[in-house]
Amino acid sequence: MPPEAAVPTRVDERVAGQDWPALAAELDAHGCALTGALLTPAECRLLAELYDEERHFRSTVEMARHRFGAGEYRYFTHDLPPIVTGLRAALYPNLLAVARVWADRLARPGSWPDRLEDWIAICHRAGQTRSSQILLRYGPGDWNALHRDLFGDMIFPLQVVIGLDTPETDYTGGEFLLVEQRPRAQSRGTSITVPRGHGLIFTTRDRPVPSARGWSAAPMRHGVSVVRSGRRRTLGLVFHEA
Repeated sequence: MPPEAAVPTRVDERVAGQDWPALAAELDAHGCALTGALLTPAECRLLAELYDEERHFRSTVEMARHRFGAGEYRYFTHDLPPIVTGLRAALYPNLLAVARVWADRLARPGSWPDRLEDWIAICHRAGQTRSSQILLRYGPGDWNALHRDLFGDMIFPLQVVIGLDTPETDYTGGEFLLVEQRPRAQSRGTSITVPRGHGLIFTTRDRPVPSARGWSAAPMRHGVSVVRSGRRRTLGLVFHEA
């Protein structure tokens, strides 16, 4: 990984500088892929500190209350911080290329438009009008149950979580979890530690896997293991509305 001083100033340049062919291959193989640095430490701190500013969020979810796990997360309003808007706009075209390949393999409609704003407009016309961008905060003993972020018929098959704190320094535990239900086999689990400022791309619902009949959809769910100490905060980027 290049030193922090070499990280491009603009977020779109950082996204463009990722090894997208390698990331696409990782997504094909595992349903997830870890990027290089997308945010600087200062940007991570800035985003994490927004959590206590009510005006940025449309709702707060206490996970224990809904039996989602333990901890808390907040949905941003549509008035997103510029860095979040920039990340989504830069990531979408690169994720779109993978999404269209996957849709073709699974013989599904892959009708996502080239521009993110056009896709969001489609979501709104279908009744999915609420912002789905998330800021999550976990403390000791907190965790997130396995789930999928599906809010309606309009679904984009990939999403991104970005670490805002440093593993083993700011917190311990809290690994990102993925569980894949394999065709006619036991489920397979994956555990990933997300470095501060880096992104983990993962499938929202399922991914195509080779089978005797061509390609099959392998359902996947994600969650977070128990945080053992410290505080773990992440930014969740979802590319369809709620």
